[in-house]
Amino acid sequence: MTDQNQTPEGTEAEAMPDTAAAESPDARISPEARIQALEAELAQIRDQHLRALADMENLRRRAQREVEDAGKYAVTKFARDVLAVSDNLERAAQAVPPEKRGGDPLVDQLAQGVDMTLSSFRQTLETHGIRRVDPLGERFDSKLHQAMMEVEDRTKPAGTVVQVLQTGYVIADRLLRPAMVAVSRGGPKEGAPAPETPGSRVDTSA
Repeated sequence: MTDQNQTPEGTEAEAMPDTAAAESPDARISPEARIQALEAELAQIRDQHLRALADMENLRRRAQREVEDAGKYAVTKFARDVLAVSDNLERAAQAVPPEKRGGDPLVDQLAQGVDMTLSSFRQTLETHGIRRVDPLGERFDSKLHQAMMEVEDRTKPAGTVVQVLQTGYVIADRLLRPAMVAVSRGGPKEGAPAPETPGSRVDTSA
């Protein structure tokens, strides 16, 4: 007689859930490996955060620098246009040098008016950060000066500015117009001892 209530062999095994299949992939990772993965992910997030902060700081500094430059150099184009006015005023002032004044009161008044206008104009330029470059007697500097010719002069070190043909200008720390100059040649090099004249040496060996 067959026992109908008897559980067939293997039924219990089939009824048990497949725990291995039900486990998630993360469940098979050891706690130590999981901690290492989380730490690596945290380090990556921290690095991305620091990079984002650095990019924002660089952007802020660049924007601030652009604002400052805009304030410094906003009048650059206008300044270049009005330099011709300054040049004409300088020529007018030089047309009547001090040694030729005092003969005609009308000419003296006119020259005085030109001098006052030129002085006021220069002050206005300086107020806006525009400064003159008048390098007479200075060492030639290719960053600020433009050599137009050389002049033979053995009394000055070679490369000395002996004449300013046209005044230069800078705005803030940027060159607006180089000074056109004449440079000496034939003299001693910068730092070299000056040539001795006959009889200048005294014999002290006796």
